[in-house]
Amino acid sequence: MAGKLYLCATPIGNLEDITYRVLRILGEVDLIAAEDTRNTIKLLNHFEIKTPMTSYHEYNKVDKARELVRRMQEGINIALVTDAGTPAISDPGEELVRQCVEAGVEVTSLPGAAACITALTLSALSTRRFCFEAFLPTDKGERALVLEDLKRESRTIILYEAPHHLKKTLEELYSVLGDRPIALCRELTKKFEEVRHSTLAAEVERLQTQDPRGEYVLVIQGKSFAEQKKESEENWQQLSIAEHMQHYLDAGVDKKEAMKKVAKDRGVSKRDIYQALLDEE
Repeated sequence: MAGKLYLCATPIGNLEDITYRVLRILGEVDLIAAEDTRNTIKLLNHFEIKTPMTSYHEYNKVDKARELVRRMQEGINIALVTDAGTPAISDPGEELVRQCVEAGVEVTSLPGAAACITALTLSALSTRRFCFEAFLPTDKGERALVLEDLKRESRTIILYEAPHHLKKTLEELYSVLGDRPIALCRELTKKFEEVRHSTLAAEVERLQTQDPRGEYVLVIQGKSFAEQKKESEENWQQLSIAEHMQHYLDAGVDKKEAMKKVAKDRGVSKRDIYQALLDEE
């Protein structure tokens, strides 16, 4: 029989956050694939787990995934762990999962800690809809495109950042997004856990005189409905009523419904649109 891949979530700081199921599986599998074996050995030693390990990380993920898939096809069960949190979330594990699925190898995920979800629940911002961007790209062009997308994002935004890049990143976010509520989450689940409920402007100013320490998760409020509506109305105002109508007619909307949509976009009555169209004739 073919083996199986177990995605095992490990603590993001507090060792008590590991699950009984993860501990059992780590002890039962034939091999543990770890992002950093030096880090994972501390976890295994703490819980007296003797399962052998192999290294699986960003720089060997494609070739090593092929090897691990082959071994699972031969009957070996493998557990995948990242340095902290849930494997395959902003993590090279996604490549191994992809190759397993393509090869028909069974994959299961053992739920546990995830820094992005932990921060979101502490943020006091909307949790109904959110987007996770992990670390912003380092390439300037790609980074600018992502930031421009985030400017229009209405969902709550979650980002990761290292302490030595935090000041610059907050300045960029403030410059592109404007001032927004933010929860700045540091050292989650650890002894010096801190969550600052603040704004982008306030944090940019504070960090001019303070040096950030620890790993950060940034949770930022998305663009509000009021902002979106105002921006939409401003965009429509650049068109004539006839051009606005034509936009919907070209999309296959009938004339009556198009008038209703134009009225809603502009915040006026359908009668006003009808009269404006007559005047334009």
